[in-house]
Amino acid sequence: MLFIADVLQGLVDVDTQVFLSINGMHNPYFDFFMSAYSGKWIWVPMYAAILYVLLRNMSWKTALLCTVGVALTITFADQVCATLIRPYVERLRPSNLENPLSELVHIVNGRRGGAYGFPSCHSANTFALAFYLMFLFRRRGLTLFMMGWALLTCYSRVYLGVHYPGDLLAGAVVGFVGAWLMYRLFAWVARYRRPEKLEHLYVPVWVGALTVAGMLVAAFFR
Repeated sequence: MLFIADVLQGLVDVDTQVFLSINGMHNPYFDFFMSAYSGKWIWVPMYAAILYVLLRNMSWKTALLCTVGVALTITFADQVCATLIRPYVERLRPSNLENPLSELVHIVNGRRGGAYGFPSCHSANTFALAFYLMFLFRRRGLTLFMMGWALLTCYSRVYLGVHYPGDLLAGAVVGFVGAWLMYRLFAWVARYRRPEKLEHLYVPVWVGALTVAGMLVAAFFR
């Protein structure tokens, strides 16, 4: 038991050091960009583009079931993190004022988040969507973009001082599990067969890329 405790403490120490390294590299430009990138509403156009792709390549009934599957995936990931795990683990966010580490943490716009941060809901939700689309379409370009989008979301949460890297890794695992379960459920209920030819599949990639470009440009004027 002592060995296990030492290993766990070592992992916590590494997690903290990685957090401080990432959080310590900051400037006003990326303060604005990372804060905007970590927002929820900024990605509504990309989500709409994903819905467009579903409607373009599926019957309306299958697209409706798939949309319900996406909603269930994200709900599963969010609730497992926020309701089932966080209240029992009770790991303070690095930004929480009750955490002694908070004195060393760079905070952006005074946002410290809630009390606990393990696992990360942001990580769980974004990776849940990324994995679900990977299972759904199996197209490398879209998968790489969505995984990159989720990874940068995770980086932004460390940059903003509200999560340790370990919070994000655990959230990604929850997101993967939720995506796999809900995709299998959707495929069974809808009797889904992946189309050989997909139309306008990369619209979400272009919309997402333009969203990122817009934030990068806007950061110059802040």
